[in-house]
Amino acid sequence: TNGKVERFHRTMADGWAYARCYTSEKERRDALTDWLHEYNQHRPHTACGGQPPFSRLINVPGQYT
Repeated sequence: TNGKVERFHRTMADGWAYARCYTSEKERRDALTDWLHEYNQHRPHTACGGQPPFSRLINVPGQYT
């Protein structure tokens, strides 16, 4: 379990926190929402058979519209 958390923290550091130079901490925080959306709803994950984690959820509001 601890390894999964550490891996996610590394992914966050590489993909969001230190992926580019931010001009302020506010700019970094503001970028987090878009990064999380991309990570959870669009980026393919090997553990999900190449699908994003969001595809594994059921009964999400608006999922079937």
